[in-house]
Formats: sequence, structure tokens, C-alpha cells
Amino acid sequence: MHPIHPVQSLAALAVAACLAAPSAHAQSDAPTVDATWPNWRGPARDGSAAGSFWADDLDDDALTETWRVDDLGPSYSGPIADAERVYTTETVDDSREVVRAFERASGDELWRTEWEGAMEVPFFASRNGSWIRSTPAVDEEALYVAGMRDVLECLDASTGDVRWSVNFAERFDSELPPFGCVSSPLVTDAHVYIQAGAGCVKLDKRTGDIVWRAMVDAGDIMSSGAFSSPILAELPGGAQLVVQSRTTLAGLNLADGAVLWSTDVKAFRGTNVLTPTPYGSGVFTSAYGGRAQHIELESSATGVQATRAWDSPMQGYMSSPVVVGSYAYIFLRSNRFGCIDLETGEEQWTSPPTGDSYWSLAVQGNRILSLSDTGMLRLVRATPEQFEVLAERQVTERESWAHIAPAGRQLFVRSQGALVALAWK
Repeated sequence: MHPIHPVQSLAALAVAACLAAPSAHAQSDAPTVDATWPNWRGPARDGSAAGSFWADDLDDDALTETWRVDDLGPSYSGPIADAERVYTTETVDDSREVVRAFERASGDELWRTEWEGAMEVPFFASRNGSWIRSTPAVDEEALYVAGMRDVLECLDASTGDVRWSVNFAERFDSELPPFGCVSSPLVTDAHVYIQAGAGCVKLDKRTGDIVWRAMVDAGDIMSSGAFSSPILAELPGGAQLVVQSRTTLAGLNLADGAVLWSTDVKAFRGTNVLTPTPYGSGVFTSAYGGRAQHIELESSATGVQATRAWDSPMQGYMSSPVVVGSYAYIFLRSNRFGCIDLETGEEQWTSPPTGDSYWSLAVQGNRILSLSDTGMLRLVRATPEQFEVLAERQVTERESWAHIAPAGRQLFVRSQGALVALAWK
């Protein structure tokens, strides 16, 4: 399980995104400057990178390594970046969680903050380690970091000083999530949303005060502790938080957390990892041990009804898809890459086996950039016609389970032992 984010302002952003293009979906109030990558999967949390400058190649003439930090501990968290700094997390000595900030231009370390915070995940999930999983989020002033032991730390982005800390297990008298806190926080203009505390929680981002808690689960090992991360969307029923737990896909009212609609999502051992993907008037998801499906939503006087428009045997696993036009591109449980028509559910193509277990995905125009767990960077053409790799390059020899971070012309890659900065020429 790896990775894997004022009602009026949220609604306005979401509506603007939907009007701009059918594949531009949920928006947060985090900065949308194209040189930043402030959230899990980017400014809109959908893997989209602004601009049109990715080349057709990945060699040194197109993409140059500018600096590298080689003394990091392991982490599943993706790196994130604001205008000045890039941030990453690590687990050290199986006992401490560390956050470090580096200057984007040089790679010089600016600060580090740490706390006691490690835990062992169940044996069947521990092959790759029990490291910190959640990807942080940053806004104009603060960094929000979720630790394995169900804590959320708010740090000053420029100094690393702790502003506030919430221990969800203590606050709600809930059990620690069996696999640690995995969900990546979503920051808006005034609030933070995260799937933690055996449910989904909204907090005041300035104080850490709890606003509401919703979708509280039973606390057992097969259903507790979300693997997914929430996303904002404008859908039938209005602006809402789309949340996928280990058993359920749902839309929550932003003001009070009330469930607007929900549907069961079958998955082996509750392995619902994908970030939900709003598309049109519904949501796409796919699960390990389940099926790909598009849930269509319809609002009426009696509420919002959720129906399955179509389903497909294409099984996602840990990699959240990217959308170009009306097609979703997704790395599958079968270790293949696939393309599916979101209008019909028809499989367009599936690649040969890749030899990888995980791809993180970002997209710019009709170019998809993928980073595999084996450290291979690939540039793939986004077309429903065929699987077409334009270029590939080994960027790290260490395993990489962290999500790729294309921030403007910089590209940040986090392996288990290093943070690498590259730049498009």
C-alpha cells in the first residue's frame, strides 16, 4: 500500500476546472503556479503538469541531472515543492520520522524536523518496509505531514518549526491504522482534509481544531485505515470531498461531512489504493481483486443517486491513473500499462508485461511521464491507438515507491536512499 488533497471558493475552483476541460477535475485552493508541486499528485491532485515543454527524449540533452542528495532514509512519500523549497520525508532507525527541506536551485539542506514515530505493518505487507507513507502538502506558509502513528504535524514551511500537532488515535480513542497513516492530506484555503482517525477528518488548518469526522470505520485489519487520498470535485450534489475507504467510495458534504452518496467497492483485503478520479458527472476507480468501474451520479429532490455506468476486468492496484481527453491511463495489477475509454469502459490496449510492480504517473499534454519502482523513467505517448514508449532512462539504481514530482521545468525523483533533481532544457 503505497502511495498512497469556505465552500464557495472550493466550488468556484472545481467548476472552473470542469468548464476548462472534461479531463481537468478536482481542484484544491493550494497555489496553482506551474512551478510548484504542492500536493499528492500535483496542484489538482490528478497528476497534471502545466506547460508544454516535455521533450520527446529523456537523454542528457533533454533532461539533465542538476543535484542529488544521497543520505536519505527510506520513504514511500512523494517529494513536493513550493516556489523555493522541495520537501521530503524519511524513516530513520525504525524509530523516528524526519522531514527535510532543500533549496530547489542547489539542493542545499535548509532545515530538518523529526519526531518519534515508527510502527511495524502486518507481515504480509512488510516486504518493502514499514516506512512513512503519506505524501505531505504545502501552502503559502505551512507544511502538513502525516506520520505513521496517525499523527498530523503542521510545520512552518520556512523554518520547520512545529505550529501544531494532532494525534488522531488519542483524540478519538481509536486504534492505530494497521498499515499506518497512508492518506495524503489535502489543504484548501482554510482547512485540511485527511483520512485518519478511523475515518475522514476535516481540520482548521491554522489551529488543528477538528471541524468534523465522518465515515468512521469498524477498526478491523481488513477495513480500517484508508490507503487512498481524498480529492475535491464539483459533481451532482455540488462541491464535495470524494473519499475512497477500503470498502466504500463516497462523496461528503464539505460543511458537515454528511455522506451525499456512497457505493461499495470490492477489493482483495480492502486494497482500495487509487485516488478517486472524477470524470464528467461521475467518478472512476479500480481495485486490486475487484474491477474498474465508473460510478455515475444523478442529483434529485431526494438526494444524489450513485449507479454503476459500466465496469471492466482491468484491475488497478497501487498506481492512480491520469486522464487525457476521455481516456484513463492506468498501471494494472498485472504489471502492465493500460488505456480505458471512460465513456464506455472499453479497453483500448494493454501493454506487454513491464517487469515493474508500480508506476507513478504525471501528464503534460499528450505525454505521460512514469517512474517505476525499479527507478526507470519512461515517456509514453497518451493515445488510445497503441502503447507507445517514446523514451526511457534509468534515473536511480535504488527502488522508488514515491510519486514523481514535475514542478515546472524541474523534476524531482525520490528513491529509497536519495532525492534527485533534474531539469528540462
